[in-house]
Amino acid sequence: MGLKMKKLLFGIFLVLSLSSMAIAEIKLGAIFSITGPASYLGLPEKQTLEMLVDNINKSGGIKGEKIKLIVYDDKGEDADARKRFLRLIQNDGVIAVIGPSRTGTSMSVKELAQNMKIPLISVAASKVIVNPVQKFIFKTPQSDEHAVEKIYDYLKKQGKKKVAILTSQDGFGDTGRNALISEAKSYNIEIVGDERFKDTDKDMTSQLSKIASKKPDAVICWGIGPAPAIIAKNYKQLNLTFPLFMSHGVASKKFIELAGLAADGIYLPAGRLVVVDKLPDNDKLKSVLLKYKQEFEEKFKSPVSPFGGYAYDAFYLFKMAVEKAGKDKEKIAYTLENIKGYVGVTGVFNMSKYDHNGLGKDSFMMVKINNGGWEIAE
Repeated sequence: MGLKMKKLLFGIFLVLSLSSMAIAEIKLGAIFSITGPASYLGLPEKQTLEMLVDNINKSGGIKGEKIKLIVYDDKGEDADARKRFLRLIQNDGVIAVIGPSRTGTSMSVKELAQNMKIPLISVAASKVIVNPVQKFIFKTPQSDEHAVEKIYDYLKKQGKKKVAILTSQDGFGDTGRNALISEAKSYNIEIVGDERFKDTDKDMTSQLSKIASKKPDAVICWGIGPAPAIIAKNYKQLNLTFPLFMSHGVASKKFIELAGLAADGIYLPAGRLVVVDKLPDNDKLKSVLLKYKQEFEEKFKSPVSPFGGYAYDAFYLFKMAVEKAGKDKEKIAYTLENIKGYVGVTGVFNMSKYDHNGLGKDSFMMVKINNGGWEIAE
């Protein structure tokens, strides 16, 4: 064999080797509300996912294959989420998608994911995302019904039976309102007031005044973004004395920053992450929570958020599935729904073919905001 032929064969071998190396990667997509009103959800989700992927790649990837992460911002808009999702599948060739951040944006891509057979692990809360169960659709946050059950358990212990509700006019608020109403009877709770607000509303004193006239034992606000912080301020301005409860949709330092002093005294169900320093040492989640909190806060110089924790859990569920199933999308979905006993940031996940969330109300704790921080209220 001549020298020229040897060089040619070597060149062909080199090109094929490099091509093989380029192909040997795991493409993971993500869609978050990184900008816009829900950026306090999407930004820590994006930061967390990028941090975890970087860590895994530095340690050799998954079974020797590096993860190529492609992240898009949907700005909290349904139409943008659909466009980004289609781009991830049709242009980028990802094998799974983590996100979106909001219920509405998750619902806008849910049928696309199912029809295109792409595993989707949403980081939005509402039960409707995974109910009814569909083969390729999963989520990591606790469901709204679990949050409602936790609040009603607490109210029942306090002997409070008359409740008014104030919910946002969006996907998260709609499913929260439905859960608040449907669960009330089993807790012997009477809904004496039922008001709505928009994410863009700048003043809710009218709704709160109507609620006050009903003389409730407590009021429960259900929403995300700046609006619940405005409600907290309006509540203080009106000098209302019945306790104010919020949903898990405000369980972040950003809400406390927006509400300021008006945040103090508010109750809500939240994951253990916000009170990790106050957990007993025998809590099975504590070591995972402390590790995540320390790593995130050292890297980004900002407080860790339960919303970032949803992305943390989504990534590790994806990683576990790929380690077992490889890059076959159907096998990934099958493996996800059979994951049991995964101890994450949000709780202990036990998936099944009947439950693509895998969490219960025990993944929540009732907390109270006091002096700009969190304390355990149960």
